[in-house]
Amino acid sequence: MIELKNVRKSFFSNKQEITAVDGVNMTINAGEIHGVIGYSGAGKSTLIRCVNLLETPTEGEVLINGKNLLKLSSSELREVRSKVGMIFQHFNLLKTVTVYENIAIPLKLSGVPKSELKERVEKYLKIVGLEDRASNYPSQLSGGQKQRVAIARALSLEPTILLSDEATSALDPETTESILDLLLKINRELGITILLITHEMNVIQKICDHVYVMENGSVVEQGSTIDLFTSPQHSTTQKFLNTISQRQLSDSLVESLNVTGAVTRLTFVGAATGKPALAEVSKKFSVTPNILTANIIELKNGIVGNIVVHLEGDKNAILDALKYLEQSGIRIEQLGGRQA
Repeated sequence: MIELKNVRKSFFSNKQEITAVDGVNMTINAGEIHGVIGYSGAGKSTLIRCVNLLETPTEGEVLINGKNLLKLSSSELREVRSKVGMIFQHFNLLKTVTVYENIAIPLKLSGVPKSELKERVEKYLKIVGLEDRASNYPSQLSGGQKQRVAIARALSLEPTILLSDEATSALDPETTESILDLLLKINRELGITILLITHEMNVIQKICDHVYVMENGSVVEQGSTIDLFTSPQHSTTQKFLNTISQRQLSDSLVESLNVTGAVTRLTFVGAATGKPALAEVSKKFSVTPNILTANIIELKNGIVGNIVVHLEGDKNAILDALKYLEQSGIRIEQLGGRQA
């Protein structure tokens, strides 16, 4: 388990104090994947580096399995850190040695016996799917393969926690997908707890159980991934969601569609996504649904569907139809619209 309690990190620049992380609290249970998302400068990189004390917090507590890292001796801290692996955006591989040696180096530094060292390197090369690349040099690998080597290196010391600092942001979408699949596999098969930071909502969508949204050093919203995707409260969260689904129609688009009256967003969660809800209301009530935009988002632990719709018909019939939809487990949100 990872616990952050009122963690604050400040720096001084030109004699001015800059607060990069401001009073952050987190609890990450063993075996879960938590994600921190925010725009550039939000403080997320500083935050993740506070977890293994690459950055020492100015205030607060950092606990791993109940141990406050800020109160440990140097030897005790090294022992805890040995169980916390980390992967980075730019791989940090040594260019002059092979893939095998890149993975073996931390094992050698930790005093792992030669007989066990070879077994471990081969084990984690197999897990990341690079058994046939052991003798290659980093210059002979693609970006995705380099990141897989970095992941194997982080796993070689057999950590219980893996920290990911923008590990997919330098990769193309297809390669990003394959790396996320690999992280899911590592989490499920090895039981490793993962904390990652990203500025990409599709990363959160695919693998996270819980998400924190950061802005100006603070967590402005947090919750289970499915809750934030279905009911985002903060404007920053809503902006991120707009990058993967058009949740909010612009006034110009509403005008171009010649829509008058109320526009409503319907959010379907889980089993509700399979219901022919709009077909039912058109039969039960004197309304005609006009679908303006729709999408289905597959999350790690569920499915969320969004439909932005304009219901045409008598005002009372529309109210009855919306009430029926709400009683069917569908979330209703009025978006406004152009008046007739």
